[in-house]
Amino acid sequence: MYGTTPGAWRTTPQRTAVLTALRACDGFISAQTLHAALLAEGVAVGLTTVYRTLRLLETAGHVDVVRDSDGERLYRPRPDEGHRHYLVCRECGLSLAVDAEEVERWVTRTARDIGFHAVTHTVELTGVCDGCLSGPDRRTAPDT
Repeated sequence: MYGTTPGAWRTTPQRTAVLTALRACDGFISAQTLHAALLAEGVAVGLTTVYRTLRLLETAGHVDVVRDSDGERLYRPRPDEGHRHYLVCRECGLSLAVDAEEVERWVTRTARDIGFHAVTHTVELTGVCDGCLSGPDRRTAPDT
């Protein structure tokens, strides 16, 4: 089912549990957080299995990946409509898909002009969302 080569995705109860838990998440999640959630649900799965499963899903193009402010990889199931780009809040982790057709056209044009094929790319957009920017902990201290 998943994988880019025959046998790349061997269905196991653990991999199925990782995929099910990932699909149940609202946004991006780290492998360690996903692992902790699985353990909390009573699923016996090793952290290495979680990482391997996410890597297989990434290689097969079934997940989108971004990095948080510490450089940790965060995963989210890829929507049926395909590859997406996200704007991610550095404070709370809120992630919103953005229209990136111009980026896609630029990548295609650049690869073609240089003579590259099967090009993949990662574009990471991060910022601070309105909610975090105007939150109570963001108020400036009064002048003294």
